Formats: sequence, structure tokens, C-alpha cells
Amino acid sequence: MSDHRNGRAPHPTDAELLARADGDAFAEFYKRHARRIAAYLVRATGSPEVAADLTAETFAAALVARRRYRPDAAAPLAWLFGIAAHKLNDWRRRGYAEDRARRRLRMEPLELSADDARELEHLGAEVAVVELLEELPSEQRAALRARLVDEREYAEIAGDEGVSEAAIRQRVSRGLAGLRQRIGGDR
Repeated sequence: MSDHRNGRAPHPTDAELLARADGDAFAEFYKRHARRIAAYLVRATGSPEVAADLTAETFAAALVARRRYRPDAAAPLAWLFGIAAHKLNDWRRRGYAEDRARRRLRMEPLELSADDARELEHLGAEVAVVELLEELPSEQRAALRARLVDEREYAEIAGDEGVSEAAIRQRVSRGLAGLRQRIGGDR
């Protein structure tokens, strides 16, 4: 977690959000990861509508199972992708998304507009980048997430990490170069 020195409220980790019993914490966890899960499922199914349904199923199951989540067993995002993979396998075996968890929580099926469907189709490409990001060394991965995803300033990241701003810039630069190499770009 970051601290209060920079004037920003601390950001709870995913594991901290899952450990809290309140709905706001889970809503934050959902906001952080819904796009990634949806993109993964669009890519896997080829259908934005099925992906939206499976995304809802994934988060409904995660909400029910969050009390059983153990940080020492898996990273929160890996745990969530595991649930998504399970829902995807269920759908593939049966030809439809299992909706027991959604019904139990009285969640309505997602209705997609044409714009939503187009956005989900484009998100499929983002999954590849997320998967490649996970292959980077942890320092580079953390620096890229802080700078590009969280849109934090280099100086702020450096202060939180206890290193120089130049070190953070180098981690971001090397991380981007590593991504380009894995993607096959020459830049």
C-alpha cells in the first residue's frame, strides 16, 4: 500500500480487498479486474455476449468464495483467472454459462449494447499484453503497472519503492522493451 505522505489515500491491495467483508471492497476489486477478465473471455469464446455472461459468473463466484481465498496459495489475479477458466470450461462442456451463483445472488444477466460488444471485442488484444506483462521481472512489472495503469508520477513511485526516480524510469523502459521483444516489435 502507498502511504499518506504524497497526499493520496492508501490503495488497498487486491488481497486486502478480498479479506474485507464489505461490498465496497469487492466493488473496487471488480473495477480493477473486470476488463481483464472480460477481455480474456472474449478472446477465449469469440463472443462478447458469452464473455459478458461468463464475466458476471466469474465475479459472482468470486464474491461467494472470497472468504475462502488464501493469499499464500495464489495471487488474487491468478485466483480470479482460475475462477474464470473454470467458468469457461463449464461453458465449453455444457455449451452455456452456469448461472447458479448469479441466481443465488439475484444478479441479473448482463445486457450488452452494440457499443459494449465492440469494446469487449477490442479488449481481447489487451489480454495478450496482460499475459506478457506477467512474464516480466517483478520490479519491471510493478513499475509498469504503477506508471501506466495507475498513472502515477515517477517521483511518487520512486518514493514508495525507496529508490531513485532514474531507477524507476529504467525499470519502466526495460519493461516496455521486454514487452516489445515478446510481442515481436523492433522499436
